[in-house]
Amino acid sequence: MADLSKYRNIGIFAHVDAGKTTTTERILKLTGKIHKTGEVHDGESTTDFMEQEAERGITIQSAAVTCEWNGHRLNVIDTPGHVDFTVEVYRSLKVLDGGIGVFCGSGGVEPQSETNWRYANDSEVARVIFVNKLDRIGADFYRVVEQVKKVLGANPLVMTLPIGVEENFVGVVDVLNKQAYVWDDTGLPENYEIKEVPADMVEKVEEYHQMMVETAVEQDDDLMMAYMEGEEISVEDIKRCIRKGTRDLSFFPTFCGSAFKNKGVQLVLDAVVDYLPDPTEVDPQPLTDEEGNETGKFAIVSADEPFRALAFKIMDDRFGALTFLRIYSGKLKKGDTILNSATGKTERVGRMVEMQANERNELESAQAGDIIAIVGMKNVQTGHTLCDPKHECTLEAMVFPEPVISIAVAPKDKGGSEKMGIAIGKLVAEDPSFRVETDEDSGETILKGMGELHLDIKVDILKRTYGVELIVGKPQVAYRETITKAVEDSYTHKKQSGGSGQYGKIDYRIRPGEPGSGFTFKSTVVGGNVPKEFYPAIEKGFAGMMNQGVLAGFPVLDVEVELYDGAYHAVDSSAIAFEIAAKGAFRQSIPKAAPQLLEPIMKVDVFTPEDHVGDVIGDLNRRRGMIKDQEAGVTGVRIKADVPLSEMFGYIGHLRTMTSGRGQFSMEFSHYTACPNNVAEAVIAEAKERKANK
Repeated sequence: MADLSKYRNIGIFAHVDAGKTTTTERILKLTGKIHKTGEVHDGESTTDFMEQEAERGITIQSAAVTCEWNGHRLNVIDTPGHVDFTVEVYRSLKVLDGGIGVFCGSGGVEPQSETNWRYANDSEVARVIFVNKLDRIGADFYRVVEQVKKVLGANPLVMTLPIGVEENFVGVVDVLNKQAYVWDDTGLPENYEIKEVPADMVEKVEEYHQMMVETAVEQDDDLMMAYMEGEEISVEDIKRCIRKGTRDLSFFPTFCGSAFKNKGVQLVLDAVVDYLPDPTEVDPQPLTDEEGNETGKFAIVSADEPFRALAFKIMDDRFGALTFLRIYSGKLKKGDTILNSATGKTERVGRMVEMQANERNELESAQAGDIIAIVGMKNVQTGHTLCDPKHECTLEAMVFPEPVISIAVAPKDKGGSEKMGIAIGKLVAEDPSFRVETDEDSGETILKGMGELHLDIKVDILKRTYGVELIVGKPQVAYRETITKAVEDSYTHKKQSGGSGQYGKIDYRIRPGEPGSGFTFKSTVVGGNVPKEFYPAIEKGFAGMMNQGVLAGFPVLDVEVELYDGAYHAVDSSAIAFEIAAKGAFRQSIPKAAPQLLEPIMKVDVFTPEDHVGDVIGDLNRRRGMIKDQEAGVTGVRIKADVPLSEMFGYIGHLRTMTSGRGQFSMEFSHYTACPNNVAEAVIAEAKERKANK
C-alpha cells in the first residue's frame, strides 16, 4: 500500500496567459518526467495536446499528469484560464486537495483569476501563490501582493522575494532560511547557487522574515507565547505552523519567479510538498441521498474503507472513451465490478491507466487519493459517483452553469446528419456546459454553450476530430403571436359537385385568453343547431391553425374560441366539413382580432465591479432592459434585469469590453411580452422575405 501522506493532488489555475501551462512544463522537467521542455508559443507543450490548443496557445481542457518530487507523488492538473471554459476549472477544483494560483507579474490579479479564486474558495481548496513572469517589462512582485490583498480579499504570506527586476531578474531570496538562490545565464533550472542575501536586501528580508514568523506562530498558542518572550522559533516549528495555516485557508504562502526562464519553480514544488495537504488532511467529501441532501456521512480517505470515487471528466480520444476518477476511499483492481449510483448499473473495470497528458501508463490497481482514468466505461457522466456495489452511496454532485448562447447547425452534405449526431453526443458527454436540442418549429439542431468562443471551438472539433462539416446559422429568436381584441364572426363552408356535398356553418366568438393559457375551446350551442359529434372536429380545426400565425408564421398563444351557433345539413354535413370550416374561420377572423407579435424576455443577472455599474446599467437600458434589482457584494455588484433575448446577442463580448473583462452574466427565459412596433415590423418583413425566398 502506498503512503497517503506522500500524495499531493494539486491543480494549477489562473487567468488567461499568466503562465499555467509553462509552469506545468517546468514541473515535469524538474521532476524528470520529460527531458525536453515544450513551449506554449511553439504549440509543443505536453498538456496542451489538442490541435486547437496548440494553434491558439490557450488551454481548453484540463489535463492530468503525475510526477515525483522529494519522494512525494504529485498528481497535477493544468486547467484553462478562459471564462468560456470555467467549467473545467470548477470540476478540477472539486477533486483536488490543493492548488497553485499563478498570477502574472505585470498583469497582476486579472478578472478570470478572481472567478477561479472564488471557485477555489467555494471548494475550500488550500493554495500556494506563484507570481510568475517577473522577467517581463512592468513586472512588480510587491504590487501583485497588494492586489491579492485588495482584489481577492486574501492574506498572502510572502515566502520568497525577487532579486532584481524585469531583465535583471536573476533569482529569489528564501525568506524562511534567509538564503539567496541565484541562477546563471544558461537558462537551465538546475544551474543555481545558494548564496548570502545581497547586501541591499538584508533589511527587507529581515522585515519580511519577521512578518512571516509572526503570522505563522498565530497558529499555535504555545509557540506564540514563546515567541513573545523572545525565544528563537525553529524552522521545523515555523513550517508546521505554515502548513496548518495554509490548510485552514488562514493565509496563502506566496512565491515568485519566472517559469519560462526556469527561475524559482523548485521552491514552489518544495512548498507543495511542505505546505499543501495530503488527501487524508482535507475535509472528507459529504455523502448525499438521491435528492442531493447531505446525509451526515462522509467518504473518509482511507484504503480500508469501501470503494468510492467521483467521475469528474469524460474524454474521448483515439483509444476510446476515458473516464477520469478521483478515488476518495477504498481500492480498485483490474477486473473489479463497480456500481454507478446515478444509473443503478454495474460495470466491470477493464483497463485502468495513469494519465500523462495524452500518453498513458497501464495500472493493475489504484487506491484512495489516486487520480486515474478507466478506459471504455459506458453511461458514466461527469459528476456520477462510482462505488462498491455492496456499499451504495452518492458523493456530493457538481452543479454546472446554464448555457447562455445558442446557434443552429446543419451538416453540409445530406449524409452527414447521423455522423453529426454521434459526434455531438460525444461532445455533450465530455462537457456538461455544452447542450444540444432540436427545435420543434424548424427541425434544426441547436447547440448551446457558455460563449461564442466555446461554440466556435466545438464546431472546430466537430470538423477536425470527427470530420463533420457544418453550416452554422445566425443565432435565432423564437417569437410568438397572439390577439388583443375580441371578434364575433360567422363562417360557412359549402361545396357541391355531384353526389353528396360538404356543408358546415359555424357562428363563433374569438377573444384573447389569459397569459399562459394556450388554446381553449368551449361550446354554448343550444337546440342542436350543430350536433355534438362535430365539436371535436371544430376544435381540431382551430387548434391545428395555432401553429402558424398570420403575421410572421410564428405559433399563436393564448386564444379562446367559443362556438355559440351554426347550421348543418342532414346529408352533406360531416366532421371533415366542420374541420375545414374551423380552419377557414381562423384565417378569416384572426387578422380582424388585432394580432400582435410577442418576444421572449430573459431574466438577466450581471456581475460587475463597482466602478463599471453605471456603464452596465446604461447599456442594459439601451438594450430595452428593465432593471429590477441591484445588490452590492464584496468584489462587485449584481444587477438583475429583464431584457429581450433579441438584444442579448454578442452581449458577453460587449460586457467584457465595458468592464475590462471582469464582468460576467447569466440569463434564463422568463416570459413573453408584446414587441414594440418597430421591432415587430422588422421581424414580419424578414419573415415575408424568407417565405418569398422559399
